[in-house]
Amino acid sequence: MMEAKTRSVLLLAAVEVMTMSLWFVSAAILPDLVAEGGLSAARAAALSSAVQIGFVAGALGLALHGTADRFDPRKVLAICAAIGGAANLALLVTPIGGAAQIALRFLTGACLAGVYPVGMKIVVGWGTRDRGFLVGLLVGALTLGSALPHLFAFLGGANWRLTVGATSGLALLSAGLVLAAALGPAHARAARFDPGAVWLAWTDRRIRLAFAGYLGHMWELYAFWAWIGAALTAAFSLRIGADAAQSAARLVTFIAIATGGLLCLPAGWFADRIGKARVARLAMIASGSAALATALGFGGPVWLVALLAILWGAVVIPDSAQFSALVADAAPPERAGSLMSLQTALGFTLTFFTVQAVPVAAHAWGWPLTLALMSLGPVLGVEAMRRLMTMTARISTAG
Repeated sequence: MMEAKTRSVLLLAAVEVMTMSLWFVSAAILPDLVAEGGLSAARAAALSSAVQIGFVAGALGLALHGTADRFDPRKVLAICAAIGGAANLALLVTPIGGAAQIALRFLTGACLAGVYPVGMKIVVGWGTRDRGFLVGLLVGALTLGSALPHLFAFLGGANWRLTVGATSGLALLSAGLVLAAALGPAHARAARFDPGAVWLAWTDRRIRLAFAGYLGHMWELYAFWAWIGAALTAAFSLRIGADAAQSAARLVTFIAIATGGLLCLPAGWFADRIGKARVARLAMIASGSAALATALGFGGPVWLVALLAILWGAVVIPDSAQFSALVADAAPPERAGSLMSLQTALGFTLTFFTVQAVPVAAHAWGWPLTLALMSLGPVLGVEAMRRLMTMTARISTAG
């Protein structure tokens, strides 16, 4: 059983890295698309946000339908990875920034909703006592995958087609790999269609607080991932030439996001020992502080700004897995997939607005204040986790 668990979990982690590389393709290659296609600001923004909207639509559909709970989640993930990879590849043969590309990014986002939450459904079936680590591993893989387009863009320079081709190939390969994974002993399947199961997100206070913490976390996370490259380019340009600033920003962005993915593993290990809500709370305290530090350091020496951004990237993601693990712990096993899909749908609905607001705020108020405002989400998330910890302690004492 242990060999099957290890093999399946590692396979699933590899699949997440490969498929989630589709997420930030447009953000990583956007400067090159703008230069080659002469895109307007509206078209550029639509390309970046379409994947978010698509993810929300897909996650809501999966949550209400209970897809991951009613069918074999491996097959659901494989189908979504294959379609997502094909949609991304089609960017190579469609007009730059046109309606077709925007629609393809929407479709890619909808397919990724069948990768991330569905992957969590599979991995939580492999354990209960080490669930924080297992979900942490999966979110770490997701994070590394999200960083890959920035690495490909750095290596490919202005050749944005290399990034599109590489990420598409990885996603298509992952569609076959996931079918080799097994389902764990804690996996449960829903017998029927029951959209009312998602109502537990409101009626169960543990799940409600986990959702609230996740929303505070998501206020900051994707705004950081989507725009830290642009913020760093602006900051570095104050010290070095424009071309060097853009190249350095791409590399630092990859390192910042990837470092956070690596820290998801020890965070998950500690969460299983000292409490998932406690680890999430500590991570949000750290990320909110890092946001303020990066804002204060903006315009300083390149090495200092880069170091602060990498530190922020390291602590902005390790709490993410614990919100999903908290939901899985509190939910009936046969409803965990639907509730985690709903959680991500609500979180990504919020990110659509934050990702759109960041460049507007940066233009109006400047990058330092905009970066500082990202710390508001962690403040709210910290309070939600404090309440959950208090509730858990009260229940434990009463029991």
